[in-house]
Amino acid sequence: MKASLLIWCTLSILLVIPTSASITHLWPMLSSREITVIVNRTADVDLAIFGIADSALNITFTEQHENLIELSSSKIQIPAKNQTIDAHYLISVKGINPGLLDVIISTEPISKNFRNVFLKVTVALSPVILHLSMVLGWLYFVAWSASFYPQIIDNFQRKSVVGLNFDYLSFNIVGSALYTAFNMGLLWCPLIENEYFRRYPRGLNPVLINDVLFSLHALIATLFTAIQCIVYEKAMQRVSNIARAILLLFFLIVSSLLVLALYNVMHWLDFLYYCSYIKLTITLIKYIPQAVMNYRRKSTVGWSIGCIFLDIIGGIFSILQMLLNAHNHDDWVSIFGDPTKFGLGLFSICFDIFFIIQHYVFYRVPTPKLRENDSNLDRLLTDKA
Repeated sequence: MKASLLIWCTLSILLVIPTSASITHLWPMLSSREITVIVNRTADVDLAIFGIADSALNITFTEQHENLIELSSSKIQIPAKNQTIDAHYLISVKGINPGLLDVIISTEPISKNFRNVFLKVTVALSPVILHLSMVLGWLYFVAWSASFYPQIIDNFQRKSVVGLNFDYLSFNIVGSALYTAFNMGLLWCPLIENEYFRRYPRGLNPVLINDVLFSLHALIATLFTAIQCIVYEKAMQRVSNIARAILLLFFLIVSSLLVLALYNVMHWLDFLYYCSYIKLTITLIKYIPQAVMNYRRKSTVGWSIGCIFLDIIGGIFSILQMLLNAHNHDDWVSIFGDPTKFGLGLFSICFDIFFIIQHYVFYRVPTPKLRENDSNLDRLLTDKA
């Protein structure tokens, strides 16, 4: 009897005490969740709030870092009207100092509909650098996308793939496949995208449509090159035992992770992240077999130097863009605090320079041949087998 009375009293109190549930009848919408503003200039963002206000609501804008921006208003008050609201508030953001920050939107009383509403602000020093960075981004995108074609054209003209290392091509195919899976999964799979936003509620999807198109194009180009390796003359070239062992290890790792994800032991987002780590590992090792093969043959014939020039151009433009953005946004931590992308770019450029030295200095040939009978390679591969 006492227990029943206690439960009844508790329910009565909960029904009488006002809660923030009525506030959930209001929904916010920002015209943009990410803006760029120049120092000493302003950019406007529209905050739309619609629904029914059953009680008064105080909205506060909190800057993640001080002295970077100046807001036209830090608070908005919505009175209780008990009627439909469709209000728009123009928030002006003035750049003070270069940097990156989030503007968090909170409410009193707390409303769950405002919980994940935020504005990412990038304060830049110069609009000229912004446009130059955009141009560099498109240049390295085009250069890297085109870097697959010189090898394809060279194979077609020679009707031979002698000189192209099959280990390098195999690593490229697997790396492109994993990179494509990562990009497509994070951009087009709602389940994985929701996992990402639950883990990073103030984050933006890092994958864009051009990332998907680039990785998908790379996969198609490398697969087409693999078909050329089946059709055209290849002497006795094959994937080495070492490369097969490494690829088998990658296959076992990805298969194991896939099983864990299928049985909900691991999040799909983590599965994609591990795939991206394998892709990074492949980027570190994929050039080595081709460099060793050129050394053994004492020749770079069959290995298109055009691919290297386009790759090094893309890498230089990519690093220049990172440096310009770091200067323009005063965000050097993004480079030296997380050196993965910057380090991989430099690593690839170093290998490209080495290939250029091999082609023009170590194994320079006076007259390029469109077709050759590479007996030295046959002998090396026969001895190796």
